[in-house]
Amino acid sequence: MTEAVEVTRVVDRVHRESWSTVLASVVRLTRDLDLAEDCTQDAFVRALRTWPDGIPDNPAGWLTTVARRLALDGLRRETNLRRKLPLLVEEPGETEQPTDPLRLVFTCCHPALARESQVALTLRLICGLTTREVAAVLLIAEATAAARITRAKKKIAAAGIPYRIPADHELPARMDVVLTVVHLVYTAGYVATGAELTRTDLTGRAIELARMLERLMPDEPEPQALLGLLLMTEARGDARVSADGELVLLADQDRSRWNGKLLAEGVARATAALQRGHGRFALQAAVAGLHVTAPSWEQTDWPQVVRMYDAMMVSWPTPIVALNRAAAHSLVPGADLEAVLTELDALSKEPALATYAYLPATRADVCTRLGRQAEAAEAYAQAIQLTANETERRFLTTRLKSLR
Repeated sequence: MTEAVEVTRVVDRVHRESWSTVLASVVRLTRDLDLAEDCTQDAFVRALRTWPDGIPDNPAGWLTTVARRLALDGLRRETNLRRKLPLLVEEPGETEQPTDPLRLVFTCCHPALARESQVALTLRLICGLTTREVAAVLLIAEATAAARITRAKKKIAAAGIPYRIPADHELPARMDVVLTVVHLVYTAGYVATGAELTRTDLTGRAIELARMLERLMPDEPEPQALLGLLLMTEARGDARVSADGELVLLADQDRSRWNGKLLAEGVARATAALQRGHGRFALQAAVAGLHVTAPSWEQTDWPQVVRMYDAMMVSWPTPIVALNRAAAHSLVPGADLEAVLTELDALSKEPALATYAYLPATRADVCTRLGRQAEAAEAYAQAIQLTANETERRFLTTRLKSLR
């Protein structure tokens, strides 16, 4: 009999890697998000019970089959089965389609839903994040996240929102929110909650979705820009963690460890996007490009980075963009750090940044460079309290101890 610990490990891995694929396949069958989610969760529970007798060769396929069977059983028990049956449009013998996750994203991002509900629901269903994790990504209260997810599901059911990729003429109106959600999926994986710094299942899924979007809209610069941004960020992944598992900031990373193939593709895609437009993802990709093409951290063109953030503040004036701009401004040679600190103090009044650990972490760094050790220590302590990632918490704790 297979050891229970090994089964738990495999189920956890498959949940991370295949949750959205299994769920999306069941949604295509049921057109009912609650039923699909319940059946997918039940399939994983059954795996924990039955796999000790032998883990299947194709765990994701096994889960998909079980979840769909559970869903069909549920549909058969419904008194309105005759109404639901015409929606079960299936190819003979088909269990999943490569575009199922993208179909689910577009369903969750339907314009009939409020923007905040679109994002919360997609993070829940595509990423399999808990409500608490969704709240952490969106910088909102857990109860607020739960309410948004519930409202979105009810709206989809009441409005009969179709489970499909929109027609070509519908894509432009849907593009921005879908790109935003895919970027948030990547962000949720890039700095994950818990012990691991990165969840490669989430970053990988985001890149996969970005590639699908780029193929779906090849003439639009923003999907190209998003893909370039994600690839350039992903290329630095191995250098973000030291041999002993500690966080390594971009300034200290060994650039020889960056993935040259991903970098080359990312820079090429970002450059192509910038030649056709200057949307917010193109500008973010431009910032990433300035970082990865600089010979070293010290030789980064910080004034140009600030100019990119200035442009972003025109088209996308969010508190996080303002924070990133202030952080970049602090690194411009000869920068007025007192003025930067004033900017950061103003941003501390922004409700959206109230639980954002990077704000006090940035303030701590600027205070340290100004020689204000006590203020830096206070800011590091606040950042440690706010961060949900253990690797980042250890890094910040080390920085705090270095001030003493």
